Amino acid sequence: MKITPGHAAGTAKISYKVTFPEAQAHYADVEMTVSGLKQADLELKMPVWTPGSYLIREFAKNIESLTATADGKAINALKVSKNTWKINTSGVNTVTVKYKVYAFEVSVRTSFVDVSEGFLSTSGIFLYPKNMLDQPSIINITPYKGWSKVSTSLEKVNGDPFTLQSPNYDILYDSPIEVGNQDVFSFDAAGVKYEVAMCGGGNYDKERLKKDMPKIIEAETAVFGENPNKHYTFIVHNRQRGGGGLEHLSSTVLGASRDAYSSERGYNGFLSLVAHEHFHLWNVKRLRPIVLGPFDYENENYTTDLWIAEGFTAYYQNLILRHAGIATPESYLAAMAGDINTVENQPGAKIQPLAEASFDAWIKSYRPNENSYNTGISYYDKGAVIAMLLDLQIINNTNAKQSLDDVMRYMYNTYYKQKKRGYTDAEFKQAFEKFSGQNLDEFYAKYINGLADIDYDKYLGYAGYKITNAFANVNEPTLGIYTRNGNGDNKLVTTVLRGGAGWIDGINVNDEITAINGAPVSDMNTALNGKKIGDKVTVTVIRDGITMDIPVTLLKNNRVNYKIEEVANPDEKQLTVRKKWLKL
Repeated sequence: MKITPGHAAGTAKISYKVTFPEAQAHYADVEMTVSGLKQADLELKMPVWTPGSYLIREFAKNIESLTATADGKAINALKVSKNTWKINTSGVNTVTVKYKVYAFEVSVRTSFVDVSEGFLSTSGIFLYPKNMLDQPSIINITPYKGWSKVSTSLEKVNGDPFTLQSPNYDILYDSPIEVGNQDVFSFDAAGVKYEVAMCGGGNYDKERLKKDMPKIIEAETAVFGENPNKHYTFIVHNRQRGGGGLEHLSSTVLGASRDAYSSERGYNGFLSLVAHEHFHLWNVKRLRPIVLGPFDYENENYTTDLWIAEGFTAYYQNLILRHAGIATPESYLAAMAGDINTVENQPGAKIQPLAEASFDAWIKSYRPNENSYNTGISYYDKGAVIAMLLDLQIINNTNAKQSLDDVMRYMYNTYYKQKKRGYTDAEFKQAFEKFSGQNLDEFYAKYINGLADIDYDKYLGYAGYKITNAFANVNEPTLGIYTRNGNGDNKLVTTVLRGGAGWIDGINVNDEITAINGAPVSDMNTALNGKKIGDKVTVTVIRDGITMDIPVTLLKNNRVNYKIEEVANPDEKQLTVRKKWLKL
């Protein structure tokens, strides 16, 4: 690891004690001891973000009642910035700092404490001493009454699950900790011990998961040629409505709906999430953009390559289910068509290039507003589409001897294992060119850094497929808005589509539609029955408590509904590419 000033080696010994005396009020109490000090002052800092989630979250906002003592006497701990406390340690060998962390935000990236569990998203729990990010630490956990288990990828000290050790802060901040009474089961896959901690109950079938999760792990390990972990932990938070995931070096945190496992859609959706987050243990946690490590925990870490780090992972999450024999070829193609439709139906895809979407993740992706649909594109969705294009091109150009798998394995071996550093944008481009055997300047100019329409038929044609638009012959009018139920039968406008009728004629987000041409609106799907493109309607809305009539000229609904279908009479090479791509 390249040493930066924040990662300079320190000489102090660091330990933490975590207790939950007020779990019912959502607090974790932390006692931090730093000994072996030989400096005039000690600065303690709290990260402002957590790797994998590209948003400044200001975790220090949850800290309160911070005090410091030395030799049994209180010493001053002065807060000198939003996330920094400075302690005078002149003549002091050991300092003990106590503070409380409020933890009541339900997500895979933030800590949550109540009487049922304590989930510690460690970058928002543990302060670190300035210039000592390379320093090891010991964490001792005293569980709340009735709690009996700890689940984490951190190593135990002398086999004690409540005493953990971390070799440095990059590992500590990459190792969430679950404390409670989670249902734990385990299995072996790819030579690695896996533990799954199910929190919050649910109708999951452990035996079925123990068969299907290893299939995913084995298929992903085959992409990279090795599984670099000795053990790996899945922490799954099952809630009434749950979703999302956050990758870590040797673990992941997943959000799931506790009663969704019994449906095939819900179960396969969970497996897709497992495949996505587990694929990250290679792609982004080890094979990663050069700026993402060593981390700067106090500032944004900008990269234009999240379309590779996240978008390619989104591509593989479905492809792996196919290669593992869990998804059928038809369901996989339907999933890819879904990604294409997401991109093509979003007006922002014509405004924001893919590389820019990656760079602006810090200010846009995690801070969507009512106009985000019109101004940006997800590096997940479009990145997955670009991965598909490159995969098909490589398979075609090499006569099915190689695929995107070979690029990923080459980059992993070259930059993570041999060079022991991250990659630059230019280096990944060179790898694509190496395996596709052609210059990709035009491809990058059009699809990565530009806004060109994607030629889907060209790339899908390599495998004997094409896209068809099920809405091609639909000639219906639309207001160009999305709504949800408002007060009574009223409809609340949530999105106004760029260039649509509502956009042009002045319907606003948060307008509450009460009538169209004087008739109450009970169903937006039937509100325009009998109307034609070019017709003028009067939309009655309540805006900020004032009723107004807005004349609107209806425009054509330009939404697409693409499906991936077989071309007539695919030739031998197309079938060979298809066999390689879909592992038929």
